[in-house]
Amino acid sequence: MSSSAQIELWHAEKVATLVAVVLAANGIHYAAWGETRISDSDLEQLVGTVPATLSAALNDRAYYFVPLAIADTGETLIAPAYTVDLGDRAICHRNATFGSTEAVFLSTRLVEDRFGLAFEFFINVAHNFVEAAGVPDSFASLAWSQAEAQVRGETSQDAWETRRRAQDTRAGQKGIDERSRNSYYESAFSDSLAVYMLSMAVDFDYHDLREREYPLLAAPALAERLRHVASLFPANPGFEFQILYRRKG
Repeated sequence: MSSSAQIELWHAEKVATLVAVVLAANGIHYAAWGETRISDSDLEQLVGTVPATLSAALNDRAYYFVPLAIADTGETLIAPAYTVDLGDRAICHRNATFGSTEAVFLSTRLVEDRFGLAFEFFINVAHNFVEAAGVPDSFASLAWSQAEAQVRGETSQDAWETRRRAQDTRAGQKGIDERSRNSYYESAFSDSLAVYMLSMAVDFDYHDLREREYPLLAAPALAERLRHVASLFPANPGFEFQILYRRKG
């Protein structure tokens, strides 16, 4: 394995200039550079999971799959290969802007399996969509009705905390904290959209998504959110969305 001293770090803009960006059939722009250890077919399948109905809002985005995006510098630097030392300096993704293009550099070598990379990609896609298009009113209504009904848990730490703050009416205050409620809508929708795409890309158990100590949203409530997301953004041809409450065998 090469030592980090032998590996030249590249500026993200240089990588973007040299690599050919592919336009997937669903309208998503993406590219791969360096020793990513992802086959072209696997990457095409992963990117192809994103529903085509999302692509218009992501037209100015490009997703670059690279070995490592370095975190400990003011510049956006990319490593063309993996070393332990560089891995310690890396981050899951870094953003950069080149003209009218918003680039997202995803570190493929910081995750151990397809599940980890897929979720990192999809949560970025989901957040980018929300930044561009916002949260559908119908989803916001559904999520808030569940929160008002005190349905147990949430889909991430951010969603859990913003939901709690939105509903925390303190002495002397009236009504809902609208800023926190809007943040809750964004977190809950981004999470649900990412989980929806993840479910079409890999086989996983819902509890695998737990990252911190917060209660996961009750499975029936998540299923209701995912079905709603699926109705808004149908799966592309060749992909299937389904919910299984128990594995067979």
